[in-house]
Amino acid sequence: YKTMDVDYMESVLRVFKDLYDKNLIYKGYKPMHICPRCETTLSNFEVTQNYKDIEDSSVTVEFGLEGEKNTYVLAWTTTPWTLPGNVALAINPNVKYVKVEGQIPGNAYILAQSRVESVFGKEHKIVRTVNTRDLIGKKYEPLFNYYSKNKKLENHDNGWKIYAGDFVSTDEGTGIVHIAPAFGADDMTLGKKHKMPFVQHISMDGRFKPEVKDFAGLPTKPKGDHQSSDRKIIELLEKHDKLFKSEKITHSYPHCWRCETPLLNYAASSWFVNVTAIKNALIKNNQKISWLPAHVKDGRFGQWLKDARDWAISRSRFWGSPIPVWECKKCGKLKIIGSVEEIKKNSETSGNKYFVMRHGQAESNLLGVESSDYKNNHHLTDKGKKEAAASFKKLKNIDMIFSSDFVRTRETAEIAVKQLGIRKIFYDKRLREVDAGILNNRPTREYGKYFSSNEEKFIKPAPKGENLTDLKNRMSEFIYDIEEKYSGKNILIISHEYPIWLLFAGAEGANAKKTIEMKGKKEDFIKTGEIKNLKFISLPHNQNFELDLHRPYIDKVEFSCGCGGKMKRIEDVFDCWFESGSMPYGQSHYPFSTPKKNFSPVPAEFIAEGMDQTRGWFYTLLVLSTALFNKPAYKNVVINGIVLAENGQKMSKRLKNYPDPMELVSKYGADSLRLYLLSSPVVAGENLNFSERGVDEIYKKMILRLWNTYKFYELYADSSKIQDTKYKIQNTNVLDVWIIARLEQLKQEVSNSLEKYELDKAVRPLGNFIDDFSTWYIRRSRERFKSESNDKLAAIETTKYVLLEFSKILAPFAPFTAEAVYKNLKSLPCRQAGQISNFKFCESVHLEKWPSFDKKLIDKKLLDSMVEIRRVVSLALELRTKAGIKVRQPLAVLKIKNQKSKIKNNNELLQILADEINVKKVIFDSKIKQEIELDVKITPELKAEGLLREAARAIQDLRKEAGFSPKDRIDVWMEVPAEIRSAIEKNIGEFKEKICAQNVNFGRTDKFDAETETKMDNSQIWAGIKKI
Repeated sequence: YKTMDVDYMESVLRVFKDLYDKNLIYKGYKPMHICPRCETTLSNFEVTQNYKDIEDSSVTVEFGLEGEKNTYVLAWTTTPWTLPGNVALAINPNVKYVKVEGQIPGNAYILAQSRVESVFGKEHKIVRTVNTRDLIGKKYEPLFNYYSKNKKLENHDNGWKIYAGDFVSTDEGTGIVHIAPAFGADDMTLGKKHKMPFVQHISMDGRFKPEVKDFAGLPTKPKGDHQSSDRKIIELLEKHDKLFKSEKITHSYPHCWRCETPLLNYAASSWFVNVTAIKNALIKNNQKISWLPAHVKDGRFGQWLKDARDWAISRSRFWGSPIPVWECKKCGKLKIIGSVEEIKKNSETSGNKYFVMRHGQAESNLLGVESSDYKNNHHLTDKGKKEAAASFKKLKNIDMIFSSDFVRTRETAEIAVKQLGIRKIFYDKRLREVDAGILNNRPTREYGKYFSSNEEKFIKPAPKGENLTDLKNRMSEFIYDIEEKYSGKNILIISHEYPIWLLFAGAEGANAKKTIEMKGKKEDFIKTGEIKNLKFISLPHNQNFELDLHRPYIDKVEFSCGCGGKMKRIEDVFDCWFESGSMPYGQSHYPFSTPKKNFSPVPAEFIAEGMDQTRGWFYTLLVLSTALFNKPAYKNVVINGIVLAENGQKMSKRLKNYPDPMELVSKYGADSLRLYLLSSPVVAGENLNFSERGVDEIYKKMILRLWNTYKFYELYADSSKIQDTKYKIQNTNVLDVWIIARLEQLKQEVSNSLEKYELDKAVRPLGNFIDDFSTWYIRRSRERFKSESNDKLAAIETTKYVLLEFSKILAPFAPFTAEAVYKNLKSLPCRQAGQISNFKFCESVHLEKWPSFDKKLIDKKLLDSMVEIRRVVSLALELRTKAGIKVRQPLAVLKIKNQKSKIKNNNELLQILADEINVKKVIFDSKIKQEIELDVKITPELKAEGLLREAARAIQDLRKEAGFSPKDRIDVWMEVPAEIRSAIEKNIGEFKEKICAQNVNFGRTDKFDAETETKMDNSQIWAGIKKI
């Protein structure tokens, strides 16, 4: 959706009118922050977005009490620029005030007793206590007389007095504050209560008004030198002995989020949503929303709702959805408009009635050619003349005829003259056929084929012709012209099919899309000789005669008022947050167009944005949905934190303290970056110190590891020689059962986390699963892949199934990697996997259904046992490392302390344990002191077996370096010490099988594809291999 689209804007107007009808809209003055540079008000949540610490001047000024010579009331302020607008002073009736002797003999000053030392220091003399009742109501001498001298000023007699105000604090200043009702919330409240004069000495542009003669025209708080006016005011106060003290302070001050200009607190005329009236409903609806992180519900957002104030929604700008309020300047009556249809109903018309006719059948219609030149002599056929005559019999009281000047339309108009008795025909070139340019007199089908679509006809003209936008503009210009010139007439318009179609479109203010929809699939919009009634009302439109509710077009719409005056629209537009808060309604053009019956625009299932939107979009959405439907606008919210530089600073282009995102994508792939962010705390409302190392880790541990697993599968995918077509995978191997259980467990974990919108918790298990799949299942199954048994097929098909299902789970988080794995699996040959899966593929993994999990396959006992196996493996490998014995060297026994072990009676798991740590057997022994013991004694037999494994590993590494595939058979030549040769010769069959060798020869040769020299058992060996 786009908020500038007319359908969206119409929904915004309707939202406003519905609120108005519910008495939730009012107009008033309210102290708001304005940007003097933008000359517009800002909403309270716009203000909170850009506070900055700045240095300002605070002043304590002297107000002389009338009737008490040399007695002054001291008031303190941090906004000296508001002092020319002062109309009162306020004291707290619950505070003790005193009169203090001044440094100038005879002078005395009144202030709060608790503030005396802060103002005068330790050396001071209190003359006496002052009763607050004696102070309240007393008049004082104004600092400036710009307004006090004007006796005609409304409520003048209530000005320049001392009033009671409970809001007055003694935390700082003097305990007495100056009151300027036009420049503060408390000031205005007190001013309204006591009917004080309302003085605005500052204009909307932030400049002092002409009557403030000493400072007229100066900017109040300009960007770049925000203290300039304050300094001039302080200088004048000092000159007239009214300045008691001036100090520099640093405080947090709001700035415009658009242009960085300091804001001014200013009583502006505005339209408000009465949020305080629905505050309790807002708080109640908030409790129906699931927030992530949860503390935001009753914390940051909940507290914001408790303190919610009325929302100023009007802005003095040009661009935006217009406030749909029309006001009569004569009597002040208001009219609120909530739709385009209401604009039509309230608009005055000329009273003209329009009858639009297509010419009768012409020779060009019979020939099937484009006839777009007025010089063409394509006359009406006999049938066409009869069509026209028949249609005119249905018309009565026609006053005027306007016609295209083509032969066929002239002849049609002349028939009308005879039958209808009209004396004159007005021929207008704007009613001509669409200009087909060089396609004039060419077959109509050629004109159609010249365009790739109907949409293209509106932007691309025929060669040397015009496009349909041009045609619509001239037809619309014609009808608007006639509407303005004539009134109360019955007008017949005779033209051609395309021009008539575009005339009706222009009358509706239709854009290209809607114009095409108006015609639909009909061959002709209007038949030859057919007459249609055109209901025409002038609408706000842009230069292409498309309905446009923006300014300046909407400002031209005027209505008549019952008093005889004219109603004109107020010039304000909506605060952009009101438009964005209307998103649930605007995106579907609610309530004018709804996707289905009983459609409700709220609540949405899910919404995500940054923490700052608790005072922005999240808030405005909830306000409007509560006000309109008493429902929350959304059910679930995910709040994103802020991505910071690695050192915790804000990311800055100037500082270049972050890596280029496109370079990261080029180096690690988009999915690595995506997974890094999704697995981080930033998706749960916390900040993230971005680190490239984190992306690198994801790339290596997840993306590369998964891809290597796929590539391993690919090596063996088409190598099965089993011919039994009835074979079905039984998954009897414990590793297959375990990895399927892990897969189903993963599905459950990810699904449950996604249901809770906990994205980081959904992503983290993916890495753990890849690790289990790659470094445990695949590694423990390598020998199975190399075998020629049914177990090999089980391993291959299980791996494919896991890769396939995992690609579906991975798809939302790493879409490119998931698609690559999925499509590569799709392209490989495979068997039917029987009980596992039928491997039916979609065009894309992103068209697959989300995989459901089967609780029956989640073997919790097996999963726990495998965790225990891997824990014991880790302990045993630590013992090997301490003993300095490689894993390839077999050992005799691993002892486990006799205990209630999950693995004690599971022979398959114990065999996996024995294979992984390379021991001949695993036994349980309650007598050992430690949890496990490893027999590190190496017998000659064990050593020979170890040498055999070392030799096989050397050949396997050489095969890999040479780029041989696992199925490539080779011949081997080796030059090794006698001990190693003996070990190989005694186990030659096993050795050949491990390295996929046809022959093993001892000695050197120069007939090899690859060779290596390395150390084995402290001896130098040489090996060469050649592919057969």
